[in-house]
Amino acid sequence: MTASRLELAIELLHSADEAALATQSVSLPGHPFASQVPFITDELQRPVMLLSGLAEHTRNLAADPRASLMIARTLGDGEVARLSLVGDITRIAADEQLVARYLRYHPHAARFLQLGDFAFHRFAPRRAMTIGGFARAAWLEGERLLDAPAIAAEVDAALVESLAAICATRGRLLGLDSHGADLRDAHGRRLRLDFAAAPLPAAAIPAALRAALAMSDASAR
Repeated sequence: MTASRLELAIELLHSADEAALATQSVSLPGHPFASQVPFITDELQRPVMLLSGLAEHTRNLAADPRASLMIARTLGDGEVARLSLVGDITRIAADEQLVARYLRYHPHAARFLQLGDFAFHRFAPRRAMTIGGFARAAWLEGERLLDAPAIAAEVDAALVESLAAICATRGRLLGLDSHGADLRDAHGRRLRLDFAAAPLPAAAIPAALRAALAMSDASAR
């Protein structure tokens, strides 16, 4: 049961470019403030955001790092799957590889990096609630997201470069992790290819990606 909750959490983390962010309001103490933010995941499946220092949510986080992040996706049967993360968001000094990964997912953000007002922040989850549909809600401890083998940013970058060509007919390869691959199709939509035997170490990812592409192509026929 825990594994299925974890799989749903990972799937939802890789299903969207943006998430709803709730922070503790500074201007109205005691009230939550909700906004929408772009994000990616790092090598430990933690959400990473590029936030403006002028934004209300950034000022709120500077005063109180406690926050919640919510991602939702409509399922094939019309129900909605949701992931709500509860934890803390802190500003980080992103290295070159993490910045490059962020820009693969959000290339338009390159102009924000030139402004000097934007900084990277990382969400450290304490707990997560997964909702797989009606009456299918469950809590997951935040450290469970860290259990899978971590694919270091430089390894991810090298794999993306070496495997991009085999994904070309499906879309642009954005990033890889031990559970699957993220792509963007010609219409700008996010695609997720899950690895059948996840989680996997980095050495097993090329073969797993080829198998996932073959299975996806077969099901599309």
